[in-house]
Amino acid sequence: MIKNIAFDLGGVVLALSYEQAVRRFEEIGLKEARRHLDAFEQKGIFGALESGQITAEEFRRELSVMVGRELSMEECYTAWHGYVDHVPHRNLETIMDLRAKGYKVCLLSNTNPFMMQWANVDFDGEGHPIGYFFDAMYLSYECKVMKPKREIFEIMLKGQQSLPEETIFVDDGPRNVEVAAAMGMQTLCPQNNEDWTAMLNAIL
Repeated sequence: MIKNIAFDLGGVVLALSYEQAVRRFEEIGLKEARRHLDAFEQKGIFGALESGQITAEEFRRELSVMVGRELSMEECYTAWHGYVDHVPHRNLETIMDLRAKGYKVCLLSNTNPFMMQWANVDFDGEGHPIGYFFDAMYLSYECKVMKPKREIFEIMLKGQQSLPEETIFVDDGPRNVEVAAAMGMQTLCPQNNEDWTAMLNAIL
C-alpha cells in the first residue's frame, strides 16, 4: 500500500529550461557553459554546491575565477534561476490533492541555495513558498549527498518513516529512478516537463 510519494523538483514539479540556464551563465561570462551544466546531476563547482561541499559564497568566488571577473551574488542567482521556466499549477494542485487524501508527500531534489532562494519566497506566483506544498523537503545541499546515491534515498525514507515498498518516486532522471527501483520503490519516470499527473493517478 502506497503511503509516501517523493517528487523531484526540476523537470517534474517545475518546468525546466536547460537552454535558458546555459544562456544565462554564458551572459555572465562562463565560456562553454553547456559543458559545465547538466540537467540531472551537476559536476565540478556546480556539483560541489549542490552536494553541500561549498557554500553559495564559495561558489560565487570560484565562479568569479572561472569567468575572470568578480561576480555578484545577484548575478549567480540570476544565472541559476535560468533553469526555471515556469511552475505548472496542475502539478501543485495534484500535490495538494494527494496530501488531502492522506499521502505523505515530499520533495527529493538535487538543488542549491540559489534555486531555493527563489523557491522559498514565491514558488507559485501567488506568494506561497515551496514548503507550503510539501510535508518535508530533502535537498541535496542540505543532506550533503546527491541523487543517484542511495544515501539520499535512505535519508528520505527515514525522514518519511516509510518503507521502500510504500513509496512512489517520481523523477525525470533515469539513473535516479533506477536506484530507487533497485531499493524497492515504485517509480515513475516522465520525460522532462511532461505532464505526469494522469500517469501517477493511474498507479494509485
